[in-house]
Amino acid sequence: MPELKAIELLMVGRMLPMVGETLERRFTLHRLVDQADPAAFLAAAGPRICGLVSGPTSPVDKALIDRCPTLEIIANFGVGYDNVDAVHAGTRGIVVTNTPDVLTEEVADTALGLMIMTVRELGAAERHLRAGKWPDAPFPLTRASLRDRGVGIVGLGRIGKAIARRVEAFGMPVAYHNRNRLADVGYRYCASLVELAKAVDILMVVTPGGAATRHLIDADVLAALGPNGILINVGRGSVVDEAALISALDAGTILSAGLDVFADEPRVPAALIAHDRVTLLPHVASASQFTRNAMGQLVIDNLTGWFERGEVHTPVPEAMPKQWYL
Repeated sequence: MPELKAIELLMVGRMLPMVGETLERRFTLHRLVDQADPAAFLAAAGPRICGLVSGPTSPVDKALIDRCPTLEIIANFGVGYDNVDAVHAGTRGIVVTNTPDVLTEEVADTALGLMIMTVRELGAAERHLRAGKWPDAPFPLTRASLRDRGVGIVGLGRIGKAIARRVEAFGMPVAYHNRNRLADVGYRYCASLVELAKAVDILMVVTPGGAATRHLIDADVLAALGPNGILINVGRGSVVDEAALISALDAGTILSAGLDVFADEPRVPAALIAHDRVTLLPHVASASQFTRNAMGQLVIDNLTGWFERGEVHTPVPEAMPKQWYL
């Protein structure tokens, strides 16, 4: 094994300072955003790059991967890794890692907070107070309540299960839709999204992004959710057809929505911002110092473990070391 400092890494996009500072101490780290001519840099340095460090908004596509012929590992900051062409990386024997588990509870907490904010219109109530309107008139009674509502979870993985546990504590029944029924849970399983939307009052989207889940929540699903229905999305913006959602809100097809993620972040459609009964957050589900530092440390540990021992903590299934399949 070579000395770590002799190993060259490339950071694609910006990262937490603690990630960059730690990697700079251990490895030779380059930052693509600091290069005046990224193409020229890749032409010169690409053959020496052994590891890529990426975040959820930093694309790592086939072209970038192939500019680095000695690449061994792509360490992605985030549980979702639809920004990385993991399948292509796998064909080249390149390991891809993400940062699950350490953010599960934080995201689940935020999902519940966003649900409550949306159902009870708490953001609008705060704006009413801050605008000085309370002395003139009380904030209107909210149209929805958590009482007598069921929650449907789209994507009952680690985070989905953590959300379900919290929802149960509120006394709300849970149903879910996955590609397959899970043997280890007793929640109601719905074989289709339309069936799930018809069965619940709040549809909670937790599923990852990517081509397979693009626009899963479409006009048909929103129509099935109905005029008292509420959509919550803490998964990926690409999972929801935003044009269909805006139309559904305009027409009263659904009651409201709470969104932490968007199709073209950080750009949010003006039509969504204009809807006062829609609650919008700037992709902050895991955004606490505690959790983001834990995610950053996992990125560091995956890179260090790979180059020191040939081991990583959290490989993604599309790009695992071949010997791990044995």
